Amino acid sequence: MSRAIKPKAKKAKTAFVYSDRFGAYYYGIDHPMKPVRLRLACELMEEMGLAGLPDSRRVEARPAAESDLLLFHTPEYVRVLKEANTGIIPVNGSQHGLGYSDNPVFKGVYEWSALCAGASLQASELVAEGKADIAFNIAGGLHHAMPNRASGFCYINDAAVAIKYLVSLGKRVAYVDIDAHHGDGVEFAFYDTDRVLTVSLHESGQWLFPGTGSVTDVGINAGKGFSVNMPLPPSTGDELYLKVFEEVVPRFLDEFQPDIMVTQLGVDSFETDPITHLSLTTNSFERMIERFRSFGLPWVALGGGGYDLSNVARAWTLAWAIMNGQSAPNVIPAAFIRKNGDIFRNGFLRDIPIAPFTLRDEEMKTLEADLYYLINTVFPLMREAKEKQA
Repeated sequence: MSRAIKPKAKKAKTAFVYSDRFGAYYYGIDHPMKPVRLRLACELMEEMGLAGLPDSRRVEARPAAESDLLLFHTPEYVRVLKEANTGIIPVNGSQHGLGYSDNPVFKGVYEWSALCAGASLQASELVAEGKADIAFNIAGGLHHAMPNRASGFCYINDAAVAIKYLVSLGKRVAYVDIDAHHGDGVEFAFYDTDRVLTVSLHESGQWLFPGTGSVTDVGINAGKGFSVNMPLPPSTGDELYLKVFEEVVPRFLDEFQPDIMVTQLGVDSFETDPITHLSLTTNSFERMIERFRSFGLPWVALGGGGYDLSNVARAWTLAWAIMNGQSAPNVIPAAFIRKNGDIFRNGFLRDIPIAPFTLRDEEMKTLEADLYYLINTVFPLMREAKEKQA
């Protein structure tokens, strides 16, 4: 029998792991990944009165040591990535996914990656040691990097490194990924273990990179039943996405009973994101953050995708407010809007709800069949594995 997830008390100790250096790196003028979005998000949080809150603190991010990165990545890959830090593509860089359009080699690429990963490790340490109930690293969530290669704008998989660290402490970890893209690198890291539950709700690989994350990808060996994938069609929208979220996430977390929850809070799922198609808004995003908080679990929150700067700043500001039990005001001060030029389309933190798009019959049938498969096939697999352990 699993015990029900307990609601979290209204007050929580929170930590915001951050460095001004996050926004100092540059992928290139035409690249959709812009680290400056992290600075913008932090500045908006401050503008909305969310800095220096009671029971909250800001923690200066530190870079991960090479030994930390080796928790997931190979020595050869880490060596080559360090060579790439000069901004010059190493001789064998292409063998490791370095130097082409998705994963350009830029000056400081290793420093940037180590800093993002170090911040996720710090967030994990704070939560594991009970120094924070919730720790947020907006520079984290770089979930595509593989042990031996960069992928999908990601060079070091900070989430996999952080979870490996937590598992080394004997923790059971649930990882929930709401980015528009499948969390393939994190799933790969834990595909054969029952110590980590990975849940990814994402736009189907039929339409979007990395082309993985089928509902039938459920784990292998001891991990069979502990990888959960829910691929979704374009134009899913807020209402349907929330329905799927409620059907899947609480059910699996309640059965798994993790010691710590790690979430990847990518906001490339929004209607106005330039490279994805799920058509969500801040309305569903806030609901999911509230739901995560309600689970009452020690929580490591990571950033993720998001290629519209306004969406990133607004959504993660809303997330930080909810983590701290605050209701953020909706109006962004006009001076802040003017300071940031044409980044913000209007002066509001929250989106106006949009009418749901009607999916085609075949899309709805596929979605319903996938949901049925998760609940009636994958969930029993995990439950059966847990019963054998008891």
